Amino acid sequence: MAALLIYLGFRLPLARWLSPESGLGYALGIVGGSAMLLLLIYPARKHWAWLSSIGSVKTWFQIHMVLGVAGPLCILYHSNFSLGATNSNAALFAMLIVSGSGIVGRYFYARIHAGLYGHKTTRAELQASSDELRNKVAGSAFVPQMLTALDVADARLAALSKAPLFLRPILVPPLMWRERWRLTRAAVAELRATAARSTVVAERHAHFELAVRKYIARRLQSTRQVVEFETYERLFSLWHVLHLPLFFMLLVAGVVHVVAVHVY
Repeated sequence: MAALLIYLGFRLPLARWLSPESGLGYALGIVGGSAMLLLLIYPARKHWAWLSSIGSVKTWFQIHMVLGVAGPLCILYHSNFSLGATNSNAALFAMLIVSGSGIVGRYFYARIHAGLYGHKTTRAELQASSDELRNKVAGSAFVPQMLTALDVADARLAALSKAPLFLRPILVPPLMWRERWRLTRAAVAELRATAARSTVVAERHAHFELAVRKYIARRLQSTRQVVEFETYERLFSLWHVLHLPLFFMLLVAGVVHVVAVHVY
């Protein structure tokens, strides 16, 4: 939805309908600026327990996510997706930097948390989940060669945990996708050969093939998460250090813009 609104903002002649100085265009600037200010409530609620009366941390995180998208969209429409005076440009670019930082942070967050609003996981939890998944189809009579090959592929991915920390997200995904393609192709061929010899397997071949494809994907993705976890944990920590100063830079640029517009 946000991507569509951005596309329409670039394509439509907004200047005909919206003016930053008055009417709806001006109101969008107020709404967008207010939304950006409200983003501060989430970190405040997270660090100060006495603010519990205004809602849970999870609720404010959800609001933070929505405002982090809605606020910049309002500002972009307020500016007609175009540049203006120096103070306007400074505020606009500061907002874009903070918004981009938020998107990157959201990606890091998803790599080390259970779900969108879940608790922070640990490497031990991911490893336990991976081990549990590995044992679910142990001894399957339908694709025994696939299970052996999958163990080998898992070991190859796990070996990359010895690679330098920040190289792992670069090295692991290509290997994972290559192994996934190779194993899926071999497993499907093995399953079809089994179906040719077994009426039982032939009757449910489509079901078994889908299950095998999903299992391979889940196994390799699980191992990838274990190998990459420490990298994203470190990146998320570094992102936290950088994001807040960027946000305060946005606040200063926004205040300067508002004062310049109304005073001068």
